[in-house]
Amino acid sequence: MRGLQAQQRLKKGLFLAISLTGALLLSACSDIDNMFGDDQAAMSDQVAPPDAGAPPTASAGAPATYAPAGGVSGTGTMATITPVTIDPGSDTGTAVNKTIQSLRSQLSGLQQKLMGNAQRLADLRNTSTGAAGAYQEAKAHIVTRLQVGTTKGNPELVAEWNTAQAQLDALTANINALNSLGTEVANDSSAAHYALNQIGATFNVSGAVDEDHRQLSVLEDETSQIIVLIDRLLKEVSDNVQRQTAYVASERANLTTLAASIKSGELYSGGLGVPMGAVSGLQLAAGGSPLVVIKFDHPNVDYQQALYAALSQALQSRPGAGFQVVAVSPTKGSAASVQIAQTTARRHAEDVMRSMTDMGVPAARLNVASTTDPNATANEVRVFVR
Repeated sequence: MRGLQAQQRLKKGLFLAISLTGALLLSACSDIDNMFGDDQAAMSDQVAPPDAGAPPTASAGAPATYAPAGGVSGTGTMATITPVTIDPGSDTGTAVNKTIQSLRSQLSGLQQKLMGNAQRLADLRNTSTGAAGAYQEAKAHIVTRLQVGTTKGNPELVAEWNTAQAQLDALTANINALNSLGTEVANDSSAAHYALNQIGATFNVSGAVDEDHRQLSVLEDETSQIIVLIDRLLKEVSDNVQRQTAYVASERANLTTLAASIKSGELYSGGLGVPMGAVSGLQLAAGGSPLVVIKFDHPNVDYQQALYAALSQALQSRPGAGFQVVAVSPTKGSAASVQIAQTTARRHAEDVMRSMTDMGVPAARLNVASTTDPNATANEVRVFVR
């Protein structure tokens, strides 16, 4: 009973991991695919994620070894599944012995599937290791180029970004293959527990000889050992699904930030260490005032880096926050001057809002408005948290 409860808990955990995979990865892919527009999407379509492939046939007599994949599943101890030696038994000629032979055949089949599934897990881990390594390499190239300085929308970095995205897509396909493997292992676990119950029921069937009961006892022990191995493999698969799902979801967010960085030609650090006063034209407001105020008092105001840091800080405090982007224009001068200032301020507000969406803020959380301020000396854009 305890074994059955443990197996059910593992199944429940695997189901939750599969649900989380769909919820996180599909939404992330949608945002990233649109980051560079139609040209980038066309380039991404040319890169297909590798197929996980069919599992190789494992030898029944050799142990199946699988080790955690570096970069995705972290450090871990190599795990080895050694086949259980199944006693062939002898034919006593009784009807009960016929049932025993059938149960023994079922158990041998379950062990063959166990060894094959263990090899599949090893292959999937190796695949994820390669994809994660290639992703990190492409990401490092992008960060290095941005760190030393580059042009806006550098096509070389766009190509590297496409490579990084393709590797994350390969990891997503790998997670889907792990989900499928987990379902098969869970079914095998159910079948093994059912076989164990059948063995227990066969003890009560009349017409058996002592040798039949001896074989049943041995078969019961062998089945219990295989159940332990199947449930261990099920836990390994479930843990891998959860680790890789979390890794891919995190890196999707990082890739979104890199897309915005490539577009602007500068690296967004994404931390709170970016000094607000270091960028001309932007200041962090306090209390119930705007989150940031960008003053467009000279051409080509460079505000993106500090704006990104301010948004990061706000979203860390309130992950579901929305933002009001307000265009503020002065009221001094002629009516024509005021009208021109209002139009210009509105255009600046729209530019700021586009920058925010490039940085990963969903458009549904943004709203733009316009107003005037007699105390303003130049056009401003004020960003409020709402």
